[in-house]
Amino acid sequence: MAANAATSPAKAATKKDPGTSEELLARIVEFLESEKAEELVQVDLRGRSEIADYMVICSGRSTRQVTSLAEKLTDTIKQEFGRYGKMEGKSQGDWVLLDTGDVVVHIFRPEVREFYQLEKMWLPGGGADAE
Repeated sequence: MAANAATSPAKAATKKDPGTSEELLARIVEFLESEKAEELVQVDLRGRSEIADYMVICSGRSTRQVTSLAEKLTDTIKQEFGRYGKMEGKSQGDWVLLDTGDVVVHIFRPEVREFYQLEKMWLPGGGADAE
């Protein structure tokens, strides 16, 4: 019985705080900026969509950088927030979608981003507002 009491605080200490969607967004943006993601755009989806509270769109210079950003970001979110993001498109490296629940992250190669133009679909004014 004493062993169980001694281990339960340790288990409680390892459980991560999932944080608010705003805290998660701030950490994702901070991470992407520090890893040299380009043309970072934040989209507030609250009240506009049920899929998430926020969307982040950015570019990587190559398929390797796009893949690396997605993998490192997934690990960071898992370690710091205890959230397991769902990732799609990593094997191609042209466009990776990372769904963390509250924040959806799109990481594109520049040519693919230009083709799909998500900013025009989600931002007021067709992408004129970058943050």
